[in-house]
Amino acid sequence: TYELDIYWDHQIPLPKLAPVQAKVTVALLALLCFINSYDGEFVFDDSEAIVNNKDLKPTTPLNNIWSNDFWGSNLSSNSSHKSYRPLTVLTFRLNYLLAGGLHPVGFHVLNIILHAVISALMIDVFAILIGGLAYDEKGGMLNHAPKTSLLAALFFAAHPVHTESVAGIVGRADLLCALFFQLSFLTYCKAFNRGRFSIQWVVVSLLLCTAAMLCKEQGITVLVQSLFFFFFEILRTGLLTRLALMGLGGLSMLYARWRIMGTGPPAFTEVDNPASFAENIFLRIVNYNYYYSLNAWLLLCPWWLCFDWSMGCVPLIKSATDWRMVWLLLLWCILIGLISQALCSQDSQRRRTLTLGLVLLVVPFLPACNLFFRVGFVIAERVLYLSSAGYCLLLAYSLGHCCFCWSRFRKLLCVSVLALLCVYVARCALRSHQWRSEQSLFTSALPVCPLNAKVHYNVGKNLADRGNTTAAIGYYREAVRLHPTYVHAMNNLGNILKERNELIEAEQLLSKAVSIQPDFAAAWMNLGIVQNSLQKFDEAEQSYWNAIRFRKKYPDCYYNLGRLYADQNRHVDALNAWRNATVLKPDHSLAWNNMVILLDNTGNLGQAELIGREALKLLPNDHTIMFSLANVLGKLQKYKESEGFFLHALRINPNAASCHGNLAVLYHRWGKLELAKKHYELSLKLDPEAPGTRDNYNMLRRKLDQLKRHTP
Repeated sequence: TYELDIYWDHQIPLPKLAPVQAKVTVALLALLCFINSYDGEFVFDDSEAIVNNKDLKPTTPLNNIWSNDFWGSNLSSNSSHKSYRPLTVLTFRLNYLLAGGLHPVGFHVLNIILHAVISALMIDVFAILIGGLAYDEKGGMLNHAPKTSLLAALFFAAHPVHTESVAGIVGRADLLCALFFQLSFLTYCKAFNRGRFSIQWVVVSLLLCTAAMLCKEQGITVLVQSLFFFFFEILRTGLLTRLALMGLGGLSMLYARWRIMGTGPPAFTEVDNPASFAENIFLRIVNYNYYYSLNAWLLLCPWWLCFDWSMGCVPLIKSATDWRMVWLLLLWCILIGLISQALCSQDSQRRRTLTLGLVLLVVPFLPACNLFFRVGFVIAERVLYLSSAGYCLLLAYSLGHCCFCWSRFRKLLCVSVLALLCVYVARCALRSHQWRSEQSLFTSALPVCPLNAKVHYNVGKNLADRGNTTAAIGYYREAVRLHPTYVHAMNNLGNILKERNELIEAEQLLSKAVSIQPDFAAAWMNLGIVQNSLQKFDEAEQSYWNAIRFRKKYPDCYYNLGRLYADQNRHVDALNAWRNATVLKPDHSLAWNNMVILLDNTGNLGQAELIGREALKLLPNDHTIMFSLANVLGKLQKYKESEGFFLHALRINPNAASCHGNLAVLYHRWGKLELAKKHYELSLKLDPEAPGTRDNYNMLRRKLDQLKRHTP
């Protein structure tokens, strides 16, 4: 235990708050910055990680989260991203369980609370990094840099680069990783309480480090942070034991992670990370360093924020004469200057603060820097969550040093700090609001990354999902123009053109998509639908089989193949295709219904009845199958049963004109003429142009008139 002279701390223009007051202040600021995201939707990556992730559902065995990746895919699958974060997925599952389903409010609220807790705990982390370990007589930890640690924590709480991690639910991984990172570091420090070394606390620290790693991969970097910290401590108690435990623990975690990943890194494409596919090693290094400079700029000036930085958003540097080389040189000049001060300064306190600040800035970023393995992104704001703590520490130190050296400008510096925090809060509020919906999130990216094909694609997809296909076409076309091999944009554009009956262009786009990516099953299926509409039956059949070849379990493709066979009067083939669809997807309503209708139309009423009843066991509230089965039962003269299914279908969908019309036909045959008249009139009221209903109604009226005339 010893004390350091933090000579600049008392000059910082902040009040000296009690520890609890300081933590509450920081937590409240964190809440203020991101509270308006609490009622946001599931956006962007939330769809895959949460909405479509079966591991969240109570019906899925809990053990699955230990064998699947963050997105719900099996780790052994070739398509897996190998992101192993079971503890994060477990919290998603608990959110799902507590909310009784996919209600985003609970997910968002927990993220905001986590950020507030992490921000408050940063005071303790910063205090130890700056002022070292010191204890009072009762064994409580002392803070020798209360103002500097508070200022750094305030900057951290309000930094706008955190918006993706807090307002985006998948950012939970970064939040939990940071929380366990802090707890592991603070627990490690407890191992040296008042000069005594405790192996138990080191073991607890390693367990918390493991938890951090099971939330997100970069959690293991806390070991490096801890080791660097204790190089500056005068305590050498248990040095060899400590190093052995940390080294053994770290190697064990890395080995376990390597085995879980399948002893190989995930496979990413050039679209995900173009610099890693550059022609030579020089261009790769240059572009990687350019990415580092852009990450540094996001910390310095977090105004241009974007949900995705891939697909042309950051064009590659392909020549040493590119003007952007200036940013690389500037970044390394600043880093070399800081490193030289950290190593060579005569001021020991400056050496300590700069070194530990740089370690906290750089080390958590290492897993995302392409140095050890290829990553699947160009820039990702969420990976800066932990690294930003190092930046905030360096910023607070710089301001404190300025206040010490230029004390006559103390008021100006005070105003500058306040202004910076206000700008941060305003930017966080604006950016959090943009993250509340996909529409605002995607459109906010257009001025930031106008060359990003994925931005245009997502804007177009969002418009199409909301029914504005005309506007969506323009964005899809722009996405294809910016990235001519963007097969997903071609597929979606082809689908819209298919619905607008612009079949020739749709066929051209989809054909190009499958020529670029021959295993694109969805594009093959959509191409088959278009070719079927163009009456190119042989080509359509081949396209469907190509889709099934590349995606073995593809019920929708079997359904469309069945429609093709039905159009060609290949009834047995159609029934087999639809049966395959229902085997793969037992709740495939359209396939079941088409089987009943086809069997009905071909006179196989007994088989149609069996299929209809089988379908209703699986889909007891499907009114379309009830309607089709009721028609079959009516033809079999099972009038009472038929009536029951018609009435049940109408209770579910009371405005179905065809159901009223066919029920009227049933009553007409059954001899219940007044009921027939009632339902004919209801059908015509709902749909005056219903085919055949007007003629049947007129026929019934004539019959009723005849009965009245013959009634004495």
